[in-house]
Amino acid sequence: MLWKNTADRFGHVSVLIHWLVALTVYGMFALGLWMVTLGYYDAWYHPAPEIHKAVGVLLFIVMLVRVVWRFISPPPKPLASYSRFTRISAVLAHIALYTVLFAILISGYLISTADGQAISVFGWFDVPATLTRLPQQADTAGAIHLYLAWVVVVLSALHALAALKHHFIDGDVTLKRMLGRSAD
Repeated sequence: MLWKNTADRFGHVSVLIHWLVALTVYGMFALGLWMVTLGYYDAWYHPAPEIHKAVGVLLFIVMLVRVVWRFISPPPKPLASYSRFTRISAVLAHIALYTVLFAILISGYLISTADGQAISVFGWFDVPATLTRLPQQADTAGAIHLYLAWVVVVLSALHALAALKHHFIDGDVTLKRMLGRSAD
């Protein structure tokens, strides 16, 4: 089993983290859209936000691990067939995805802790409220959280379309590498 990345392909840890984050982001997006439609007397009115917050904290931890892992196990080299534009846009897209994801997670934390309450992560541990009661903290962070959630969905969709373009139009191994397969 290939745990670490090589010069030609992603290892299983990178692949697992990539797809875990992707599925979690889309699940959180759907949960977020659904939970804001709930009325006070809906059975999920209180549990849905608690799940959303707890998963958000876990996602933040996974994203920190992901960043550290990129230093421990750098991603494969770009394919020789990539143009300069493709190389630069891929780097910028990845930076944008990471930046927006962390901004979403931080804004979610600021929403959740605006009233000074810690975030309980499924009763396993609590994340304390450190920055609280700023003027309109929950509303401002909430607006940022919502808009950036849409941005990350659009960016990740473009990211997926680019991978499909590489696979079906260019006929290269970009997508296969992210699926943990060799370039052969």
